[in-house]
Amino acid sequence: MILPRYHIGPSLIAGAGQGLVLDEPIARGRVITAPDAIPRVHTFEDILAQPDAGTLLPATVRWFEDRYTVTPEWPDECYINHAFEPCALWHLGFVFAVDDLAAGTEITVDYRHLLAPGQEEDFRDAVSGDPIIGFTWKESLRASTTALAALLT
Repeated sequence: MILPRYHIGPSLIAGAGQGLVLDEPIARGRVITAPDAIPRVHTFEDILAQPDAGTLLPATVRWFEDRYTVTPEWPDECYINHAFEPCALWHLGFVFAVDDLAAGTEITVDYRHLLAPGQEEDFRDAVSGDPIIGFTWKESLRASTTALAALLT
């Protein structure tokens, strides 16, 4: 569920294709997206065991611990792109604005929170050229909880 008005448009990130772009401003700390209509979660091992695992992985997102959602239908939330210095924070499936965001802002999150521990994304960070490698659950939870607490103070 995407809360502010938005559109899907050309990304400003080299090689990213399309992005999720705000059509209205949103205040720091506000929820941009929230999980909804998630009928099932899977272990990463279960996903890898599927015969079509290669096509499922781009649509796989860690939600919590070793549980992942798979959305091959590619809803609009999937157009949130990666940045090591994102404008939004991924925390347990919710995406929060890290600053006051203007209309026209492309929403980005750090994909290291969404990947399996040690899983390397098929592409590199567009700004630094560094690989995007999944955090452990504890690293992700610690970092996102700390960042969220700072947003709310």
